[in-house]
Amino acid sequence: MNADRHVAVVTPWYPDPQVTYAGAFVRAQVEAVSGGCADLDVYHLKSWPVGAVGAPLDADPRVLDLHARLLSRADAPLATAGGAVLHRVPTLTPRDTAWIAHSDASSRWLRTFLGGHPLGAPIVHAHVPITGGWAALENARPDARVYMTEHSSFLAELLAQPAARERYERVLERADGFFVVGEPLHDLIAATFPHFADKLEYIANPIDFGTSRAEAPRALRRWLSVAALNERKRIDYLLEAFRRCRADDPELRLTLAGDGKLRPVLEALAADLGVADAVEFLGSVDPAEVPGLMASHDLFVHTSRHETFGVVVVEALAAGTPVLVSRCGGSDQVLRGIESEAGQLYDVDEDPDVLVAAYLELRERHPEKTDVDAAREHLRAKYSYETVAARHFEVWDREGRR
Repeated sequence: MNADRHVAVVTPWYPDPQVTYAGAFVRAQVEAVSGGCADLDVYHLKSWPVGAVGAPLDADPRVLDLHARLLSRADAPLATAGGAVLHRVPTLTPRDTAWIAHSDASSRWLRTFLGGHPLGAPIVHAHVPITGGWAALENARPDARVYMTEHSSFLAELLAQPAARERYERVLERADGFFVVGEPLHDLIAATFPHFADKLEYIANPIDFGTSRAEAPRALRRWLSVAALNERKRIDYLLEAFRRCRADDPELRLTLAGDGKLRPVLEALAADLGVADAVEFLGSVDPAEVPGLMASHDLFVHTSRHETFGVVVVEALAAGTPVLVSRCGGSDQVLRGIESEAGQLYDVDEDPDVLVAAYLELRERHPEKTDVDAAREHLRAKYSYETVAARHFEVWDREGRR
C-alpha cells in the first residue's frame, strides 16, 4: 500500500461544535483513509447565508470585501479524525435556491481562503459535486487528479435548474472519477447525462462495526428511529403505526433520535394518539453515540420516503439489531440478498397498516427465521472502514482519466 499519498478533501458538510452530526459520513471517510495517507487536509466549506432572501451575493460589496480580507488570514488548522488536518472555510452564500449561486460561492471563497494559490495535494476528493466538486476542480493544481462523491438527497431538484444542470455536466466531464453512494443517485445521473453513464462508479460510506450487542434480541419491543424530524422521514406515519401495534402489545416503547422543524408537531401528535408516555424524543444525537443507542434497542425502524444510501440501516445491523425498513431506494440496495436475515422490508405506502403488517410478520419470524449475525458479516465485508478505505486507495492510485 502506498502510504505516501497527499490528499485534500473538499466538502460542504462536516461535523462542527454546533451541528455534530452534519457530514458525519465525510468524517468517517477521513478517519477510514487517514492511515494510508502521509498528509490529509480537509477543507470544510461551511455555508454562511447572508443578505435578504433572493438577493445576489454582491448586493452589499462592503460585506464581501470585509469577508475576503478576513478570510485570507482566517486559517486556524485543527486536528480531526485519524490525525488529519481540518481547515474551516466560512463560505458566504446567498439566501437563494439557485444552486449555481452556491456553486460559484464555494469556488470563490475557497480560492480566497487559499490566497489565490491552488490546493497543494496531487489527489483531491470532493463531496457534493455542485459545491465541493466545483470548488475542488476550480482550485486544484493543474496536475492534480480530482475525484468526487455524490450523496445528495436533493439532486433531482438541483438538476431541474438549467444553470445547475449545465454546471453539473461540466463537473462530470472534468472529474477524474465520479462516484455515487447508491443506486437511486446512479440511475438519476445516468438518465440525465446518458453520455457520462459509463463514468459513474460506486463508493460506499464507511460504517463502524466496532460496537455490537452480545446476542440478537428475543422480543422486538424497544423500537428506535434515528432520523431528522422532517416530512421525508415520515415520523408521523411511524407514530400512527406504533400506536396500532401498541394496542396489541402495551409493552412497546419507541425512541426517536433526531431533531427538526416538525418536532413540536410530532410531540403533539404523540399526545393526541395517546402514546406520549411510550415515546421518547431524544433530540439530536452525537454520531459517536449512535452505535451504543442501536445496540440498546430491540428493533430499528426506518420509514423514509426515499434515501440515497442507507447509513443508519447498516449502523443498526453493525450493532446487531434487526431492522424494519421501507423500500426507499437506498435500503433496497444495502439489504439486497439478506432481507430475511436482517429483518423485514415493506413498501412505501401512505397506509400505516403496511408497516403494522410488516412488524407482525417480523415478530412472528424472529429470532428463529432471522440471522442478524450473518447479515452483519455480509455488510461488514462491504461497508467496514477497512473495505471502504481500500476502495478509496484503489481509486486514488490508478491513472487519471484526463
